[in-house]
Amino acid sequence: MAKRALCVGINNYPGTDDDLSGCVRDGRAWASLLVDHYDFTKSDVAVLLDKQATHRAVIKGLKHLLERAHSGDVLVFTNSSHGTYLADDNGDEPLYDEALCPWDAKDHLLVDDELRELFSAVPTGVRLTVVLDSCFSGTGTRLWPGRGGPVRRPRFLPPRELGHRSINTRTAKRRTPAIRESSMKEVLLAGCSDQQEANDVDFPEGAQGAFTYYALKAITAANYRISYATMLTKVRAALRSNQFDDQTPQLEGKAANKRRQVFT
Repeated sequence: MAKRALCVGINNYPGTDDDLSGCVRDGRAWASLLVDHYDFTKSDVAVLLDKQATHRAVIKGLKHLLERAHSGDVLVFTNSSHGTYLADDNGDEPLYDEALCPWDAKDHLLVDDELRELFSAVPTGVRLTVVLDSCFSGTGTRLWPGRGGPVRRPRFLPPRELGHRSINTRTAKRRTPAIRESSMKEVLLAGCSDQQEANDVDFPEGAQGAFTYYALKAITAANYRISYATMLTKVRAALRSNQFDDQTPQLEGKAANKRRQVFT
């Protein structure tokens, strides 16, 4: 059984005024968690930070992560970055494509279609976990059918800033996703729904994504033995109690996979 991971964190975006503070810390934190507590070796955990995390490099890293996979392997992909959307122009989505923003987002976006195509080829029996801590990250691998406290920034790059047209994602009519959760090969943990913004927060310990921060706390408090479903419940409760009322993390995948211990 092999264990491999790719952890991405991007704070700095050339050509924009929307840099973040907590994504690099997120990427390093997920990598350290896997090595220190889930028996991943350092050599099998690739970390791409800031300018290392171009579209080409992330795709190459994902292909390397997946191409040698066999039944029983445990694979993890985490991404902390800006998120955005592309208004659908070709009819393959009911409203818009969710997209992750690599370092060179001005030139290339990592669209949910690309992730779905990569993950659809995962062999049966491979345990793949995807953690997306960015805006509009819910359903990020599936096809579509004023506050107090620490400083918070949305992990969202407006499409117009990247040269794409905008749409109203909150009022536009949605359809049911064409790919059901029961057909997903991966477990997806998303920092928010596909219509919400994820928060980048200056916590006392250092800047970090709100979802990642409370997810790591929940895992640590459980002595690193917790199911995906239980972790989601605890993270949602922590966000609500700390006034992150507009951020609702999502867990998607087969019911049996949601009950699995995290990263096993």
